[in-house]
Amino acid sequence: MGAGTDGQAMAELASLLADGTRAGICVALLDGRAWTAGELARRAGVAPSTASDHLTRLVRGGLLVEERQGRHRYLRLAGPSVAQLIEQLAGHTPAPPAPTGSLRAATASAALAYARTCYDHLAGRLGVLLYDALVADGRLDRSSGLALTADGWAWATDLGVPVQALSTGRRPMVRDCLDWTERRPHLAGALGAALRRRFADLGWITQGAGRAVRLTPTGRTALAATLSVPGDTLASTPSPSPASGRA
Repeated sequence: MGAGTDGQAMAELASLLADGTRAGICVALLDGRAWTAGELARRAGVAPSTASDHLTRLVRGGLLVEERQGRHRYLRLAGPSVAQLIEQLAGHTPAPPAPTGSLRAATASAALAYARTCYDHLAGRLGVLLYDALVADGRLDRSSGLALTADGWAWATDLGVPVQALSTGRRPMVRDCLDWTERRPHLAGALGAALRRRFADLGWITQGAGRAVRLTPTGRTALAATLSVPGDTLASTPSPSPASGRA
């Protein structure tokens, strides 16, 4: 009986994301912001009434939460665990095709692949590089599940991250999250979120368009030093050219 009930609940959850419009709405909300119903309708390319039906289903299914301010209805992902589910599902889909069309579209796609937010932590090539560097230096240990080591604790503390406070929260300290463009893990959990905030406070990263994140020149130098990696490792790939209709 229990197994049957669990299977039915899983099927109901899967059905929420089996619709392209609802899945697209969830992906859009990976930027961690609250969007109005109207904004999400425009993003999905559907009528407001159609979007409203989809949003109601996602809220009832526990994937989104809503807040009302006056006549506006704001929606966001229900939490980090939902964001991780969406990102990991995206990581199991076919690799995104190379962008076609304008240089602007190709550049935006390249920026998103290099660095972006996954709800509240860093994703993309920069996020994966951060994860790999912390593992290589022994600050993260994967021998029996991902864990922050004593060296990692000291490193984060020296960086100004409130590790002690994070350790007493309900959210796991560290989690790996399958990156949908790199197809390898980036760092999630309370530490992943805190590092993104700290990098922003230090001026190492700034928010770009949408979910894209920019690494500043100062950030590139400082991050290379603190991660003990060559600076060119953190360089973004050159902007692609839309020659022949492809980026």
